[in-house]
Amino acid sequence: MFSAKKLKERRQQFQLTQAYLAKELSISRPSYCNWEKGKTKPNQKNLKKLSELLDVAPSYFLSEHDIVAVYTQLNQNNKDKVMDYSQNLLAKQNKVADLAQPKRYPYKVFEKLSAGSGFAYFGDGNFDTVFYDEEIDHDFASWVFGDSMEPTFLNGEVALIKQTGFDYDGAIYAVEWDGQTYIKKVYREEDGLRLVSINKRYADKFAPYDENPRIIGLIVGNFMPLEN
Repeated sequence: MFSAKKLKERRQQFQLTQAYLAKELSISRPSYCNWEKGKTKPNQKNLKKLSELLDVAPSYFLSEHDIVAVYTQLNQNNKDKVMDYSQNLLAKQNKVADLAQPKRYPYKVFEKLSAGSGFAYFGDGNFDTVFYDEEIDHDFASWVFGDSMEPTFLNGEVALIKQTGFDYDGAIYAVEWDGQTYIKKVYREEDGLRLVSINKRYADKFAPYDENPRIIGLIVGNFMPLEN
């Protein structure tokens, strides 16, 4: 069945008047209006010309009901051919759509690690799942909270942590100390760990060894999550 609604919508998309199309088709305006009202439909000649004017295939104006009506009139052999062809066409379409979609890798992001004044590290197993377009080796991921490590680590980013011991001064680690966790550049000193921010507005913090500061792990990457 010819879709009067599709015809009207397509004409309006092109910002054309009914009178203009009627003139181009060499028919009266009332005749064209009856197409958009669904009272009549164009013959094959007018449908072809109309499709050219509106830059669509003639089948664009058909509804799903027309396809079903044609299908039901086929013999079983031709119905099978239609189904095989349609399924192959759909598979190709889906494959193209999958290729067009950028790859997204999931990350489980656990408790917040402070890049400011500190944020409690609970390790309760709760996590959010976020996505990024690169797969980076890590042991676990955590949210960055605060701006003391800007511009390298932004508030709301994900920090990727590799559970290691202390490797060298000046590396960036996740550190647990006094019931809080931090992302900081870490320097070993005689009596404790010096925690240094990248953002110069923040003063260094000093974690004495007798307060048992613990290196959780080395920060091996960071990213702002992407929409999946």
